Amino acid sequence: MTVITDIHRLFCAGRSFTIWAVVGLVWLLSLCSLCVSESAAMDIAILQSSDIMAYRDAIAGFKATGPIGAIYAEYDAQGDLELGKKLARKLRASNASLVVAVGLKAALAAKAEIVDIPIVYMMILDPLKHQLTAANMTGTLLEVPVDRQLKIMRAFLPSLRQLGTLYDPTKTSSRLKNAVEQAASFNFQLKGLPVESDKDVPQQLRTLLSGVEALWLIPDSKVLTNESIGFILESALAHQIPVIGFSPEFTRLGALLSMSVNYGDVGRETGSLAKRILDGERPSPLNPVPNDRLKITVNLKTAKFLGITFSNELTSLIDETY
Repeated sequence: MTVITDIHRLFCAGRSFTIWAVVGLVWLLSLCSLCVSESAAMDIAILQSSDIMAYRDAIAGFKATGPIGAIYAEYDAQGDLELGKKLARKLRASNASLVVAVGLKAALAAKAEIVDIPIVYMMILDPLKHQLTAANMTGTLLEVPVDRQLKIMRAFLPSLRQLGTLYDPTKTSSRLKNAVEQAASFNFQLKGLPVESDKDVPQQLRTLLSGVEALWLIPDSKVLTNESIGFILESALAHQIPVIGFSPEFTRLGALLSMSVNYGDVGRETGSLAKRILDGERPSPLNPVPNDRLKITVNLKTAKFLGITFSNELTSLIDETY
């Protein structure tokens, strides 16, 4: 009888253990299912202005740091603002938890049609100028902040005092005014000459080069055209004036130095911003997030031609040379 009782007790204990194991397994599976369900609910829509390599690089960077487990739906406005608005209306009616606008037309379309879903933009020069300041909208900056550019210029050209630039007064006056104020804190005197028309570039450039020690190129479609870029670089070098650009392409063509951002890094910064927003953070629409990473390129042939050398410490900061 005792043996039977012991066997019964062991059986009951074993069954109890089995039940608890099953309950634990069910609980674990339920938890996993909940996680999968939450991830599945995290739909992110990506609206791009057009399908170009720069945007693709940025989107890949975004996905690398964006919310884990998110499901992405991608839409291409094909360079058409009206098509972008049509796609944005479709996104407004979807289950998207967040919309990523890649490029200016995508951002303008999203702003016009979407008011109740968070919008994060990227790959846009000067987003505040385009009034991308809706309450549900924020994003990342494409350009390197002015103060960081000036700091790098000071490091690579320690004796530089007179800095010049050309600008379109109808588009970049406020940016230039801000740059003039910041330049003073780095002991630069920044002189800007206005360009009313692309025909003004040669004369204004000659005037500028006669009174400065370096030429700073800023993003300005009226100043920098396919026809003017080569002329500007050649003229500056003829006057022994180093040129500072904002793209590795300028460095390759003869600029001494360029400071730019990597498109993949822009996407990664935007992905981190998106995660914070989905976690409940509400950043200010008036304060786009700067990109902490930048790329420095130097043309060593130009440096040699101008008689400029760099210390080992500065050389270690250079990402690419030509």
